[in-house]
Amino acid sequence: MASIPAIPYQSSWRSRLVENKNFLGAVFMIPAAGILLVFLAWPLLRGIWLGFTNATLGREGRFIGLGNFISLAQDSVFWLSVFNTFFYTVIASVAKFALGLWLALLLNHNMPFKAQIRAFILLPYIVPTVLSALAWLWMYDAQFSVISWLLTQLGLIDRYIDFLGDAWNARLSLIVANVWRGIPFIAITLLAGLQTISPSLYEAAALDGATASQRFWHVTMPLLMPIIAIVMTFSVLFTFTDFQLIYSMTKGGPVNATHLMATLSFQRAIPGGQMGEGAAISTAMIPFLLAAVLFTYFGMHRRKWQQGARDD
Repeated sequence: MASIPAIPYQSSWRSRLVENKNFLGAVFMIPAAGILLVFLAWPLLRGIWLGFTNATLGREGRFIGLGNFISLAQDSVFWLSVFNTFFYTVIASVAKFALGLWLALLLNHNMPFKAQIRAFILLPYIVPTVLSALAWLWMYDAQFSVISWLLTQLGLIDRYIDFLGDAWNARLSLIVANVWRGIPFIAITLLAGLQTISPSLYEAAALDGATASQRFWHVTMPLLMPIIAIVMTFSVLFTFTDFQLIYSMTKGGPVNATHLMATLSFQRAIPGGQMGEGAAISTAMIPFLLAAVLFTYFGMHRRKWQQGARDD
């Protein structure tokens, strides 16, 4: 019996499309892209549009161009919030990085109960922000402050400190609370980066006569730079846009002394009813947030240096 010759298989365009990894990747990304468009892109674009209108609560408003931004340029409270935002962000971010790096280096060494200590250190970060704010409010209370009581018992002060009633005391007190809350994130992230560095690099540096400080600056820091770029960008973003901690503790007081751009935007838009002006303040934050994202982008390019290639 003669055998039937095999017919060569010709795949249709549908089967070729299904087998295409790029097409499948795009299809699987559609749900995530839809969520991002609905819950991130649309509110962002809507907020930018509101910044160019005179919308109020319950009224759509009309397009007024740069009217809100011109008004903000002459608003002393807005410029105070800009100063507070940068002061708060710079001081808190630097303090969190310095203390977080020190803590990460400490935890990177062998010590008893290391796992338990790491879990304990995470507590400030996982506690809800409002609960943290209430705890700090109690510690900063003008009459019942445990901090003032302790300093009084030690003989360092003779009267209780008004932590949140004085402008500069309030700014510094909020920074302390933010640093306490943000250190665990930086410490644990940098610790993960430290544990990816091969011990053989330190051994080679020690054989070459490098001191501990030289090994830190010429081995640890260069290899940690990509992690530092990412963690500091997130730290700056979270600090720059901080709202819950500030609003829970001071609501921008005393006399607008602790208003950040985020809290002032909320106050003008919701309690104040000026949606357009509040949106304009939020829109003014975007260039600074983009700068932080670009910082991450250029920091990530240092990975090429680690792999023996030149940076672009």
